[in-house]
Amino acid sequence: MSTPPGTRTEPRHREVISGGVPLSVHQQGDPDHPVVVLVHGYPDTHRVWDDVAAALADDHHVVRYDVRGAGESGQPAGRQGYRLDQLAEDLFAVIQAVSPDRPVHVVAHDWGSIQSWEAVTDPRAHTRVASYTTISGPCLDHIGYWIRHRLARPVPRHLAQLLTQAAHSWYIAAFHLPALAPAVWRHGLADRWPTVLERIEDVPPRPGHPQPTLREDAVRGINLYRANMLPRLTRPRRRPCQVPVQLLGLTRDHYVSPHLEEGLERWVPRLWRRPVEATHWSALLREGGTVARMVREFVAHTEGAEATPELARARRRPAEPTEVDRPFAGQLALVTGGGGGIGRATALALAQRGARVVVCDLDLEGARHTAELAAGLGGQAHAHRVDVSDQAAMDAFAERITEEHGVVDILVNNAGVGHSGPLMATTPDQWRRVLDVNLWGVIHGCRAFGSRMAERGQGGHIVNLASAAAYLPSKVMGPYATSKAGVLMLSDCLRAELAPTGVAVTAICPGVVNTGIVRTTTFSGVSEEEQRAKRERISGLYARRNYPPERVAEQIVRAIRRRKAVVPVTLEARAARLLSRLSPGALRLAARLNIT
Repeated sequence: MSTPPGTRTEPRHREVISGGVPLSVHQQGDPDHPVVVLVHGYPDTHRVWDDVAAALADDHHVVRYDVRGAGESGQPAGRQGYRLDQLAEDLFAVIQAVSPDRPVHVVAHDWGSIQSWEAVTDPRAHTRVASYTTISGPCLDHIGYWIRHRLARPVPRHLAQLLTQAAHSWYIAAFHLPALAPAVWRHGLADRWPTVLERIEDVPPRPGHPQPTLREDAVRGINLYRANMLPRLTRPRRRPCQVPVQLLGLTRDHYVSPHLEEGLERWVPRLWRRPVEATHWSALLREGGTVARMVREFVAHTEGAEATPELARARRRPAEPTEVDRPFAGQLALVTGGGGGIGRATALALAQRGARVVVCDLDLEGARHTAELAAGLGGQAHAHRVDVSDQAAMDAFAERITEEHGVVDILVNNAGVGHSGPLMATTPDQWRRVLDVNLWGVIHGCRAFGSRMAERGQGGHIVNLASAAAYLPSKVMGPYATSKAGVLMLSDCLRAELAPTGVAVTAICPGVVNTGIVRTTTFSGVSEEEQRAKRERISGLYARRNYPPERVAEQIVRAIRRRKAVVPVTLEARAARLLSRLSPGALRLAARLNIT
């Protein structure tokens, strides 16, 4: 029987007894809808889920509870009452009370995730849990094996991962020191917790958080660490999981490093990995809408709906190559001007490293050929004809790509045209052509695709092709240099603007690269015959220089992986970049020479 419409989204309270401890359970939404159980971490209560619960309650039956020892729930008699097996029994008790006849979808954060792993790896979970979304809380047994594997093979990469996670987990050792952690919470930290969240976690003060019981909750919750950490990490048990698992990796988590995700496919054959651009607590207290959207998509898929493009590419399988071999596996990359040259080389480099590639160009046949080559590397690739200088066309293109494939993860604004000649001899039409493609084309791409990256809340990367001409003035390269200088400054400004969203921006500044751009280069103040002669002469110079576009593509891939800001490519580009900083006056004098 459905509840009356007026009460479907209003929280309702009940009490569930588990192991003699009363658990305070809060429900909202229509009980006939899919049931989502939210499990909080340390030192929180169910209120940490307020934003996520509000976003899900319209079409889900949302259940939250204060775990034992926190908030309105009772507390066990001693430390042993905080063991993971008892916490898992609490979750099963809540599930049985709120949904006795059908499985539920569990979503958990921090210690809520750690204890939920205990439940979803229990054989009973096969019939009681339909899906599990974990946020910033690994299975302690899995981590025990993760540590063993790295200690058994102490190669530099493994040792670096161990040291990185140890630095993230410094507080765990402090929690095991007698009297220290309780004293810190009682005598200062609880009162200053809102300041800690604001300054370190990027969470502004908000009503109802942290909870009034924080001091007592935090002191009692130290037992979670003391009752479970050492036994599970030193004597891990094999805990495979048959429940579908969605792992939301927080890109700015101060406590759980992304290295802990490696090898999880060994234990979880049905795994989806999705990044969220957030800190440990801002994921729920600022990005709750993003988390709710991902949960809604995953719940719908496990209930039988077709996976969204974004969710589909998040699927991971044990047989897939490692992230070292295919760092962009499952990501969607879009390359403009991909019909040849640097664009084609970049599309192929990304496809070789696991990305699904979309190529656009005015030359549709060239774009199709690039897509065919990319598909031959084992991935998916699609070709489209688009004029990047046309704002309406780019907006429609972005809408279509998003509908068909999901939000782009990597955008390479590569399309460009060449022009040479004095400023005074350049016609308005020639100016418009250069600026429309080289500058406005980049602007259109950043607006159409970058805005969607930012709104999604999972980060991303924008690569804008500038040029060494952006910082190398020349009296015969004025229009082209102006357009590329605009791209360089645009990239710097956009990088600052998008930094809070986790979307990185890179400006690539090649020098003389052997591409086909010279074939379409125009010249100011000369006849058509003279233009053909200039193209042939400059093409010959580029061919003799013979710096291949594939080497630029490698620099682009490296820049994406290292999130670099500005990358000069070729010796002359690096030398000019250095000289522009050390002696800009020398470059201004050199600008007077007739060098194209």
